[in-house]
Amino acid sequence: MDPQELVGAVRRRPFTPFRLTLTEGSTYDVRHPEFCMVGRRSAIIGLAPLDETQQLFDHSVTLDLLHIVKIEPLETPAPPKSNGSG
Repeated sequence: MDPQELVGAVRRRPFTPFRLTLTEGSTYDVRHPEFCMVGRRSAIIGLAPLDETQQLFDHSVTLDLLHIVKIEPLETPAPPKSNGSG
């Protein structure tokens, strides 16, 4: 993957959480822009608990950009629908 493509996903405003898929099929979710640091040949991804309010990561992994084959947006929960009575 071209590093600029990943940088574009990290810098998108408003930020949209995304999933990275690697050549062997593993995936990594980036839920905050601070959890992804992009270099020329690799990216450091901060891993946090599934609690989406968490803004600090527990540990990190380094991914070779050559192995990232797909970026896709993560589904975000839809806001509750109003029934118009209130």
